[in-house]
Amino acid sequence: MRFFPYEEPYDRQRDAMDRIANALSREQDTLFEGAPGTGKTVSALVPALDFAREHDKTVVITTNVHQQMRQFVEDAREITRREPIRAVVFKGKASMCHIDVGYEECQTLRDTTRSVVETEQDAAQLERRQQALLDRMQDGDDEAAEARSAVMDELDAVEQDLEDLQSANVCDYYYNNLVGDNDDFFQWLFDDVRRPEEIYEYADEQELCGYELLKEGMEAVDLVVCNYHHLLDPMIREQFFRWLDCDPEDVITVFDEAHNIEDAARDHATRTLTENTLESALGELEDVDDSRAEPARNVIGAFYDALRETYDEAFGFGERESVGENWYDLSITNEDARDQLTLNFLDAYEGRGISTEVELAAQLGSSLDEQYEQAYRDGESNTRTECQTLQAAAFVQSWMDESADLGRHPMVSVRRDSGTDEIYGRAELYTCIPSEVTSDLFDEVYASVLMSATLRPFDVTEDVLGLDDPVTLAYGLGYPEENRRTFSVESPALFSSARDDAEVQDVVASTLRDTIRFTPGNTLLFFPSYSEAERYYERLGGGGEGLSGFASTGTLYLDEAGTPTEDLRRQFVESDDATLFTSLWGTLAEGVSFDGDDARTVAVVGVPYPHLSDRMEAVQDAYDRVYDRRQDAGWRYAVEIPTIRKTRQALGRVIRSPEDFGVRVLLDKRYTSASDGMGKYGVRDTFPPEEREELIDVGPEKLKFAMLNFYSDHDAYDGPPPQP
Repeated sequence: MRFFPYEEPYDRQRDAMDRIANALSREQDTLFEGAPGTGKTVSALVPALDFAREHDKTVVITTNVHQQMRQFVEDAREITRREPIRAVVFKGKASMCHIDVGYEECQTLRDTTRSVVETEQDAAQLERRQQALLDRMQDGDDEAAEARSAVMDELDAVEQDLEDLQSANVCDYYYNNLVGDNDDFFQWLFDDVRRPEEIYEYADEQELCGYELLKEGMEAVDLVVCNYHHLLDPMIREQFFRWLDCDPEDVITVFDEAHNIEDAARDHATRTLTENTLESALGELEDVDDSRAEPARNVIGAFYDALRETYDEAFGFGERESVGENWYDLSITNEDARDQLTLNFLDAYEGRGISTEVELAAQLGSSLDEQYEQAYRDGESNTRTECQTLQAAAFVQSWMDESADLGRHPMVSVRRDSGTDEIYGRAELYTCIPSEVTSDLFDEVYASVLMSATLRPFDVTEDVLGLDDPVTLAYGLGYPEENRRTFSVESPALFSSARDDAEVQDVVASTLRDTIRFTPGNTLLFFPSYSEAERYYERLGGGGEGLSGFASTGTLYLDEAGTPTEDLRRQFVESDDATLFTSLWGTLAEGVSFDGDDARTVAVVGVPYPHLSDRMEAVQDAYDRVYDRRQDAGWRYAVEIPTIRKTRQALGRVIRSPEDFGVRVLLDKRYTSASDGMGKYGVRDTFPPEEREELIDVGPEKLKFAMLNFYSDHDAYDGPPPQP
């Protein structure tokens, strides 16, 4: 309890802390599901920090949700006011660089700057030696003259090296790190828990590189807060543990919003190569005088031609014209053969052997990359050139070695260049099985706590992430049941084929209007897509600039794809009688709290299955093959369970404290008891048992009466309640 930052834990918090502590003592991982707003972060951090303090470990807590990182900082600040801890909050270099250069440029600048400082130090040391020898000469020491002559020769050589280095590219901020006394920075850093933005501002004022200082300060810390990619990317993870000065077995990891690890791991394992990179590599090779250039052109040129041929052949009628600025997937699979890109590549290639020539291309790429780095280091180039040949050769090698492997799905996508209006392509090795990334991580570290409001069913999480016999904890919403109602509305099943039906739309629009009218305050509406959100926003009176609607439904706000949400969220929560229309697959469905009056009612419209694309079918097929012991593993693991997790996350945006109250609506027949005869499309049984028991079936026309009764019982209406 020395690390518990508040007066007293909830009973469930105390139980969770005890059980996590016991799991850590047995070196076991923990899957921890807790309803939103029930203090999961502190419940995991407190026993982890206590165990780490006693056993010389370091705790790393990570999330992929920006709002949660801010909450981690606040919790850590509260903890350190009770029991002092050394904590750092780490973000990627791109967000903390004062001169805005890329990763490779930063690497080169850092190395060159360090060489300048080391050479300056060598010159200063030699200067002191020659001055001491000169003093001895003046005192009559004849032997000192010969020694000084040798030192002066060495000093001349070092000063020449220094002159050459000083004409090269260096980072002045990092230079100041190396030559100054940084004790004041570290004193300030560990006086509190500092956000990355604070570190950037403090370092900028002192003309220091805060990112590099932060890396230096990570040794011997108790707690590190970071993003997922610091742990899920194997190369970054190796560096990250080195900065911590820790072996992996001395690290305890805590993953927040752990239901997102699956997709994040796929992203980190997936590799891509664009047509533009291939074209740049061929251009790069035109001016290279090296015997390896011809083999490189053979393989890279053939892959370039094959990629263009493949997407040209894959277009269906009218597809080319519909391609926009977002990547658009094209199917290249063949039922009984390698993918079409591989077949086209083999057909286009005319060299002396792909394996041999791609290896020569990689060797040449490495040589060119070293030349580019040296040119930047010496100041001959103002930017650090990326070697396109090296990138292309490495990808082609991976494609030929891995594209037929179980769990890898070869893809081709296209997009339209907004500047030229031309279409160009991308080859992608998509990773279907995330455990290829995560199982190594969980095996390496001492233990992990994975927490989320939606981790169940636990056996699926274990399979997908490659966990071995973890401890499992599940705590439902512990707040008073009388303060919430969850209605499953017997409206038509909103299959994609039914969404354009006028009668179906009338039922949904009418039910949503009732939901809004009988909510004493703000209403959150989540839809399967942004287009469906826009459809019903307009049906219920939204229009103009999207900020107003009919008086009967208050103010209507529309969240649109690709637009920042923070200003929209702020306007919504500052309103008294507003409705926000958004997609369940957007940024507002999880990690964002709508406490108290911020939102009273939340509704999920339809069962928001992800788009059943070629890559989703590949994931289903991979799961079916890997987990063939489980019936319908592909559908359940890849589609149904992730969809219901998203639905549960959306429902959890409201009712965030014991005093809070509200209504949650599931608008689709598939959520009701009537879905029993709908086979795998009935999703009621996918909810955990205690949540399923709270679902109350109502007809669309009865929902308004049920809501009126609930909110009237809570004296929630300001004045007379609306009339049914």
